[in-house]
Amino acid sequence: MSGTLNKVMLIGHLGDNVKVTYFDGGNCLGRFPIATNESYTSKQTGEKVTNTEWHNVVVRNKAAEICEKYLKKGDRVYVEGRIKTRKWQGEDGKDRYSTEIHVDDFTFLTQRPTDAAATPAQQTQQQPAQPTQPASNDDLPF
Repeated sequence: MSGTLNKVMLIGHLGDNVKVTYFDGGNCLGRFPIATNESYTSKQTGEKVTNTEWHNVVVRNKAAEICEKYLKKGDRVYVEGRIKTRKWQGEDGKDRYSTEIHVDDFTFLTQRPTDAAATPAQQTQQQPAQPTQPASNDDLPF
């Protein structure tokens, strides 16, 4: 194979709300951190150990606006893109590097409640209570 591949797929939780920066000409850039977890049982102690890895995510233009509108801190999201390392200078004049995930595609995994799927308390306020019958085994979906 003569080609190379730079592809990242992550499922994680937002560590903060999406921060969007707008530029002249109408373009914009959105940034947010995603946390992914790895869990295993320690062979020495028998305890469950969880390690969290943080990823800096970058989305552009319309995708940035959509993410800013619909994603909130703590939401679960799937992102697909490529790794890019950015070089910049710190206040001390030394070179610094940031590794980022530049997103090509994403899917929101946290579901939002809708009017049709209102919570039981909301349904009680909207409609009078109706008697229910116990479900039989024939009514179960499995």
